Amino acid sequence: MSTGYVTLARQSGLLNEMQAIANNLANMSTAGFRREGVVFSEFIKAGDTPDQSVSLAAARGRHLDLTQGSLEASGGTFDIAIEGEGFFLVETPSGERLTRAGTFLPGEAGDLMTPDGNLVLDEGGAPVFIPPDAGDVSIATDGTISAGGRLIARLGVVVPDDPKDLTREGSNLFSLSGQYRPADNARLLQGFVEGSNVDPVREIARMIEVQRTYELGQSFSDREGKRLSNLIDTLSR
Repeated sequence: MSTGYVTLARQSGLLNEMQAIANNLANMSTAGFRREGVVFSEFIKAGDTPDQSVSLAAARGRHLDLTQGSLEASGGTFDIAIEGEGFFLVETPSGERLTRAGTFLPGEAGDLMTPDGNLVLDEGGAPVFIPPDAGDVSIATDGTISAGGRLIARLGVVVPDDPKDLTREGSNLFSLSGQYRPADNARLLQGFVEGSNVDPVREIARMIEVQRTYELGQSFSDREGKRLSNLIDTLSR
């Protein structure tokens, strides 16, 4: 039965990778999206003799690619892109979350929000408030927001202590199981939006490769099934 288990484990891992690739392609135009890849591991069990072993592949882990996405000029007052490492802090109904999508807008009460209605937080973890009479708003490269020479707030931009603690929620939100620290080297650009870091050509090429590999595994599984069926028929005569 080892052959069937090995093949099934391999096919399951390839299916997980195909799903990750499909999600990357579906979000190639999503602001602040970070592509994901599948991490494969191997489990080896010794056989009955020293020269025998069984190897099973597993693909349960995901690798988050934090490479900088392309920066596109939008001219929006509250469109802000992060150049370098770091994430914006936002408040959701489930608690604090991190995001690279810097397309914000003032709400009816003046609170700076994401398009989904999540509050944008300052460096102290409090909601950023934009007074209705603020006039022309300027955002410096360090995240300081000012209007008419008056300081309003400073955006919270943080870096996780360990990127492996990030877990994706939706398209461009991340929860963090560990701790974070201020992103001292981040540079904020007003009037710009960071796009997805997905390379569509690379993803499509990988999709074709995974699909062909999966088909080869399925063909092998079919042949192995026929072999076992013929063996059973022979032994039952």
